[in-house]
Amino acid sequence: MKPLSNLTRYGLLAAACSLALTGCFSSSSSSGTSLPTNPPDGGTPPPPPRPSYSFPAVTTFAPGEVSAEIRRTDFGVPYITADSLEGIAYGTAYAFAEDNICILADQIVRFNSQRSAFFGPDAVLGSGDSANVINDLTYKALGIRELAESNYSSLSEHSRALVEGYAAGYNQYLTDTGVANIAPPCAGMPWIQPIEPVDMLVYALGVALLPGAANFLEPLFIGTPPGVDFAPQPVGASSFDMNFDAASVGIPETNPSDLGSNGWALGSDMTENGQGMLLANPHFPHVGNQRFWRFGIEIPGEMKVVGGSLSGMPGVVNIGFNENIAWTHTFSTAERFVVYQLHLDPSDASGMTYLVDGERRQIQEKTVQIQVATGPGSSITLEKTFYHSSFGPMLSIPGAFQWGMDLVGTKSAFALYDANLPNFDILDHWLGLNLASDIDEVERLFYNKTGLIFNNAMVADRHGDVFFADGSSVPDIDPEALADLRTDLAFLAIRGQAPFTLIPANSERFRAQGVVPHERAPRLRRTDFVQNSNNSYWLTNPAAPIITDDEKDLLLFGPALDQQTLRSRMGQKKLTELSAVTLADLEEALLSNRAYFGEEILADLLAICSAHGETPVTVDGHDVNVAPACSALSQWDGRMNKESVGAHVFREFAQQFNRNPQWAVPYNRMQPLTTPNGLANPPVILQHLARAVLTIAQTPFALDAQFGDVQFVERSLPNGQPSGMRLPWGGANNIEGGFNVFASQGAQDGTLLPRHRYPSLPGSQMTEHGYHITSGSSWMFVMRFTEDGPEGRGLLTYSQSSDIRSPHYLDQTEFYSEQPRLAPIWFHREDIEANTLSVRVVGGDE
Repeated sequence: MKPLSNLTRYGLLAAACSLALTGCFSSSSSSGTSLPTNPPDGGTPPPPPRPSYSFPAVTTFAPGEVSAEIRRTDFGVPYITADSLEGIAYGTAYAFAEDNICILADQIVRFNSQRSAFFGPDAVLGSGDSANVINDLTYKALGIRELAESNYSSLSEHSRALVEGYAAGYNQYLTDTGVANIAPPCAGMPWIQPIEPVDMLVYALGVALLPGAANFLEPLFIGTPPGVDFAPQPVGASSFDMNFDAASVGIPETNPSDLGSNGWALGSDMTENGQGMLLANPHFPHVGNQRFWRFGIEIPGEMKVVGGSLSGMPGVVNIGFNENIAWTHTFSTAERFVVYQLHLDPSDASGMTYLVDGERRQIQEKTVQIQVATGPGSSITLEKTFYHSSFGPMLSIPGAFQWGMDLVGTKSAFALYDANLPNFDILDHWLGLNLASDIDEVERLFYNKTGLIFNNAMVADRHGDVFFADGSSVPDIDPEALADLRTDLAFLAIRGQAPFTLIPANSERFRAQGVVPHERAPRLRRTDFVQNSNNSYWLTNPAAPIITDDEKDLLLFGPALDQQTLRSRMGQKKLTELSAVTLADLEEALLSNRAYFGEEILADLLAICSAHGETPVTVDGHDVNVAPACSALSQWDGRMNKESVGAHVFREFAQQFNRNPQWAVPYNRMQPLTTPNGLANPPVILQHLARAVLTIAQTPFALDAQFGDVQFVERSLPNGQPSGMRLPWGGANNIEGGFNVFASQGAQDGTLLPRHRYPSLPGSQMTEHGYHITSGSSWMFVMRFTEDGPEGRGLLTYSQSSDIRSPHYLDQTEFYSEQPRLAPIWFHREDIEANTLSVRVVGGDE
């Protein structure tokens, strides 16, 4: 296979970069379309008329009694066939509950503010963390249950069919199985109860808050005026002591689960047969509420889709393909929320009045109640007052964004605006993708729906067209107002320190008006490729960078001209090596476990450490002989496979380098795919290597150990204890510039379900037991369109079921552990039937 040269693939970029910067990154392209640039006179071009969209014909509610066929194939993957969307959702819910009921049931309790009622005030029993109380009161104050109930009747007929079918299917599973007989650890638990359709809408609205308000529960909880106690009060004669320390509340992480992904859509210019291809590689948690689940759905003659979705998605596929299009998503750099700085009225000592264009506005109160279990058969009612401005709910972060503090000479308070509060487009948007017939239809859908929450989308169709869009819900603030902020030094200083954008609320011109419409979002259509690996939109295709002459509209979509991550550079490098791409090429690109950082600097590192020899390197009070580590690195094959020798040494070196980079050539935005590069400052490089040796010395692993001895998957037992069964695991990490990425998840997985974790060694992802994999590549697949229909290969790395009793609890995991590889995805009916393990009809007469 002959690779395209960099000049051929990135010729437009290379040629442009010989010009001045303003001409270097033009969004025009002879082979694709993207954002329009402004006309020479500096005026803003009028927006084109928004194309209309309507769903393709599909039966919504079952003509008779709802029912579905569930046909499970190898690895337990269910294919659900029904006569309507309601029936598809019914069968999907039933099959999902068979595999993962505890996860969804936990989330229904979470977003309905009922954790305290069932589990008591603390997430960790008896710890005094009050996490359940904070969860329940704050979600109740955000009002997602109220929003679901008051807006349910306004949902599209399609969305109502999905949530009603899903609730009915979930309840049918409970009826057929009995609560006592479902999966541990939730079997027989009182919080396992039938659900209503509105519960599924509450759940969807809660999921939409995961990249925003869900990370601000504690700041919202303590968001009270100066001198007002934030603690909830018991109703009646009861007492409740809350030991929560407000001083412990810090600036929230905006992506605490470290969600990431790779996505490629390849067009006719790149593929062997001239039809579209797709690579989907979401990096999501392997445990908790953001697990993927594989399935296929079909309404004969109307729709047929295969793929995977996050837990509890009612009936539709989040990432997958139909007969005409294939799509995947990556976590976007766009900001789904902003924090508003309210300018308090200096004449109101209570801090309850703020000024907008000189007019006084009042902060409003909202009091909510929850039930809290205090012991077997006993509970109390807690009540708390929250505060809301017209810009959003009030928050407080001690020492940073605290109600009543002076910020840039202004007495201030702070409010959160989340563009996904609420988002009623979620089901309709993904259903539209499930039904789409080509890129034209996909574009019309994006013009009319903004339901992808936090995602970029990459789409390929069977004709060989490909499309990228940042489909995130981004606050729509007047572009001219944002442009003014770019010259505000105080704004720029705060934005550089906080992980979110602080917007002044002293004028109506800064008020968000819903979400940024698609016509002003980053987007690109091509016939070669579009890609994303969680950097911003601008290098979706280096031959056509998405940079307008006036960037004011894109401020909240992420940085432009910024340094690319090592993983992004790995993906772009792989793309330069491909042409006339086959399905085997795409699978190899996904699973090769190469490490970009190693490919760039290993030779330099070996030269430095070899020249140093046996002389000890003094670091942190230790004299370290790095020669054995250098020897181990000389045996490393540059990959993170099970049999790779010394790969863990390189990872630990990369971990140290990341804290104190020593690049010989710094980043140059004219060469974003090849800079920075090279190693400088050998004494510091040797110190990095010495610290890597010290880290590994705290483990039982030799420096020349094979990677499969160091990196492993180990499941938890239903009681949260380690199973003791460790599967060796090949796969890379972001730190060394891997593409097929795996990692250890943090302490929180969004659920209260028990699981074990091994503490990491200081400054490392390694534990005393090695690298314990609990996150990373999840539902991954490659596919292509052919004259005979779509053909795909994929795998769900952590398997279909979280029920330890299921034969599909570990089968895909063991399959991958043996060798990183994919397996056929069945799409055609004859293949599905030929690989059927079981068939069950649910609903109807059964």
